[in-house]
Amino acid sequence: MRSLSLATGGERLSILCLGAHSDDIEIGVGGTILGLIARGVRLDVHWCVLSAPGARAMEAHGSAQAFLRGASSHSIELGDFEDSFFPSQNREIKNWLISLRERVDPDVIFTHSRDDEHQDHREVNRLTTNVFRNHLVLEYEIPKWDGDLDRRNTYVPLSTDVMDTKIALLLEHFATQRSKDWFDAETFRSLARLRGMECRAPARFAEAFTIRKLSLG
Repeated sequence: MRSLSLATGGERLSILCLGAHSDDIEIGVGGTILGLIARGVRLDVHWCVLSAPGARAMEAHGSAQAFLRGASSHSIELGDFEDSFFPSQNREIKNWLISLRERVDPDVIFTHSRDDEHQDHREVNRLTTNVFRNHLVLEYEIPKWDGDLDRRNTYVPLSTDVMDTKIALLLEHFATQRSKDWFDAETFRSLARLRGMECRAPARFAEAFTIRKLSLG
């Protein structure tokens, strides 16, 4: 397995994180972000949550601030699209993403997976890849009862400290989700352990992604 680096310590990297709901980015790519910051990458992050109503807006903002502590710069943007009805709002969401494209030009985009069973997640992926055609896009995964975990082709190993911090921050900031039977430390650690096994991560944990297109030059 060949190893490539998004950025090394001291280098600058700009990323755009897109999540349908307030905990999606943290679950899917939170460890990767924490790891980049811990390694001294000068990270510039634009963090966008498309649906964060009511109390979830406070959770989303507080969690993003915690995960991005230590980044060189960051901006947090919360949309007001209706949860669970993204396909019927695709025109509005596409226009929102087009407006976003005019303001940010990231090195890497993290977004939902194409084959995610949640309709909001699929729509975000479909529109992201339609609007941002000239960018490197990494699709992250969200565990859920649908049982839609898939084969991945890209892995980011996580240290034990990063894994522990990711879980602690998730449990600290998302009180509205704690009643869900899947939202617990065991789920997050188990998936990361499985992905870590697949890529032989040194500390045994990893986050996994899908890259559809990659241009090397």
